Amino acid sequence: MGKKEKKPPRAGAQKGSGSAAMPKEEEEGGGDPKAGAEEAPPTCCGCRFPLLPALLQLALGSAVAALGFLAAAVSSSVLLRDTPHWAGICVCVVSLVGFVMLCISYQPDEKTCMQFTIKLMYFLLSALGLVVCVLAVAFAAHRYLQMTRFTCDTVLESCRCKVDAEDPLGRTFVYEDAADCSSVTGTLHLYLLLQVLLNAAAAAVCLAACFVVWKHRYQVFYVGVRFYPLTATQGQQHKV
Repeated sequence: MGKKEKKPPRAGAQKGSGSAAMPKEEEEGGGDPKAGAEEAPPTCCGCRFPLLPALLQLALGSAVAALGFLAAAVSSSVLLRDTPHWAGICVCVVSLVGFVMLCISYQPDEKTCMQFTIKLMYFLLSALGLVVCVLAVAFAAHRYLQMTRFTCDTVLESCRCKVDAEDPLGRTFVYEDAADCSSVTGTLHLYLLLQVLLNAAAAAVCLAACFVVWKHRYQVFYVGVRFYPLTATQGQQHKV
């Protein structure tokens, strides 16, 4: 008499609970429709990478190459390292590889072999362009400082210059096909100064391109062992 009978749960309640659990599973199962969509390509100042670095490399490389050929036209005996058109050509080639990478459809995490290959090639060539531009800056700056101390004399159709006119054993620089020494001490001197500035700017752009590629690939600069995630996982294992 005093006992109450327990009624069995209704079938509708079970169905309701099951239907209520279904949306949670769908939410936990990754029901986000944007999850499978492709990520937007990285941009720099509103331009897709590497459009801006490639344009700067092309402009600076063309200017360096043009100045190098103009400096070579001053005299037929100007040394090759004093006319670094080779540095400008190298930077132009790097920019062309950047334009090729720009034409490839962007996939996050280098999912295509073509994108990974072109991206790696662009990184390596940018690093090579950086080294070449630094060498061009060193050569041009060394010759520029020497020419500030030149004492030049015109002999026939050549210009003979010495760093120290009183030193009989000092090195003599002979510039053929230069009837006027002002073209050497003035024009070539100005070209060397412009080469220092332009190659320094090209080296900075190549370094920035390497920075962006490395940053986008690894997100951080160091590649080493992180200890704090390991300790965190060990703590979770002890709790379990």
